Amino acid sequence: MNLFDVYPINNITIERALGSNVWDDQGNKYLDMYGGHAVISIGHTHPHYVKRVTEQLNKVGFYSNSVKIPIQQQLAEKLGKLSGKPDYQLFLVNSGAEANENALKLASFYNGKKKVIAFKNSFHGRTSLAVAVTDNPKIVAPVNQTDNVIFMPWEDEAALEAAFKANEISSVIIEGIQGVGGIKVASASFLQKIRSLCDQYNAVFIADSVQCGYGRSGKFFSHDHAGVNADIYTMAKGMGNGFPIGGIIIAPHIKPAYGMLGTTFGGNHLACAAALAVLETMENEQLIANAEKVGNYLISELKKFPQITEVRGRGLMIGIELPESLNHVKKDLLFKHKIFTGEAKPNVIRLLPSLALTMEQASEFLTAFSKELN
Repeated sequence: MNLFDVYPINNITIERALGSNVWDDQGNKYLDMYGGHAVISIGHTHPHYVKRVTEQLNKVGFYSNSVKIPIQQQLAEKLGKLSGKPDYQLFLVNSGAEANENALKLASFYNGKKKVIAFKNSFHGRTSLAVAVTDNPKIVAPVNQTDNVIFMPWEDEAALEAAFKANEISSVIIEGIQGVGGIKVASASFLQKIRSLCDQYNAVFIADSVQCGYGRSGKFFSHDHAGVNADIYTMAKGMGNGFPIGGIIIAPHIKPAYGMLGTTFGGNHLACAAALAVLETMENEQLIANAEKVGNYLISELKKFPQITEVRGRGLMIGIELPESLNHVKKDLLFKHKIFTGEAKPNVIRLLPSLALTMEQASEFLTAFSKELN
């Protein structure tokens, strides 16, 4: 049997990883400035993470949500503390797409409405409703198409107001920083406008924090930079540092009911142990502050290169837009300098490293990047 060939891949086999470095099967060492799509939040094979997961696996790895699972409540309490949202409610799932799917469904249960506002260049996942609110027709199958989604221009407050007046809006879903869309940062005023319109029309503000959350921006949620509270936050990626886990946290005015949501694997013992290890490490090593410090350094240094079209982002979620003439840089960073980065079409390099990235490692990247540009 062959693998279903849907991924363009680099001919590299990773055999070992530690912190912000990985090694291939030839013994070559790489600097990981991408963290496997922003998944590696505290560093590869962090010792506390390995210990936590191993200890849990030696006790019980899984049982269903038909029994009490105390580690879920421990995770909820730690997440409430670090996020600054202790009065919210936690529902655990397995992925970012599933988190967004459940958030959109829960919003519709809450207010009985159908229409969803999403934004141009958005990416929210590949499952049924999550892909329907994703602005990429190439990955939306005919069965996923729906008239219930309205795509609005980014940062257009007047158009947003008009859409609310003309439709019965159930929810607005927005990334605080668009990832696949090219590291586009939502302004404070735009997020505040969404909050006020949702309040006015009894709609649900869904903050997609799957990639831009969990401390990556220098605050726990990137939406926090705007000083607003969303009704539902979705999360995954960095939540488990590589172990599949996702979740939504839900404001107290949205009430649960038996059977409203459900999951088989979500919130299992092993996933919760991984997620707790992540939060404990973020707290003990002050990784959110580190993301802000190292990210600010990278952004300020990158803005000094005249060849760059634009530098965007916050913390350790950075987009480097290059002219067409420099579209070789990402590939050269990987194969000439052994540095993993990501991309957003057509010519944006995405940096999404571990929140534990050091200043020395950031400088290592900048040195190699400078060589390619000059």
